Amino acid sequence: MKPVRNRKDKIKMWIAIIVVVMVSGVFISMVVGNMKVSKLGVREGLLAEMPETPNAVSSQTRDEDKKVAPFPYKEDLQTTKEEIKLAVKAYGDAKIVEEESNYIRMVFTTGLMRYKDDVEFYFDDQEKVVHFRSASRIGYSDMGLNRERYNTLYEYYMKH
Repeated sequence: MKPVRNRKDKIKMWIAIIVVVMVSGVFISMVVGNMKVSKLGVREGLLAEMPETPNAVSSQTRDEDKKVAPFPYKEDLQTTKEEIKLAVKAYGDAKIVEEESNYIRMVFTTGLMRYKDDVEFYFDDQEKVVHFRSASRIGYSDMGLNRERYNTLYEYYMKH
C-alpha cells in the first residue's frame, strides 16, 4: 500500500473508511435484527399486536391496511392443520419452530437477502377458523411480501 501523500488523498481515505464503517454497521444491525424474535404466540385467543410498520398482516388486526381474512376450517382441527402445512410446504422456504395443539409458528426466509419473517397460525376450534399473522422481523416496508404470502397460502389452501 502506498503512503498517503496529499490532502486530497487523505480526504478520500477518510471517506472510504467512513463508508466501510457505515456499511458494516448497517449489515451488523440487519443480522442482529434478523435474529431477534418478538413476543409471539396466543394470549387470550389473540395473536401478537401488529407492529407500527407496514410490513405485516393479520386476521385479528383492526388496521384495515393490514387486515386479512382468517382461513376457514376444513373438516376438523387435524385436517385443517395438515392442509395448512401442505400449503406452507408448497410455498417453500419455511421452518416450523413451534407447534401446539392449536398453534403453529413458522419462520419464512426470503430469497436473496435471507430476511426472516415470523408467521403464525392460531386454530380457533370454537369459531372454526384459523387466524393468521405474518410479520417481517426487520425493516420498514416488505414491498407487500407478507400480504402476497398470505394470498398464496390462502389460495393454495382453498383449492386443496
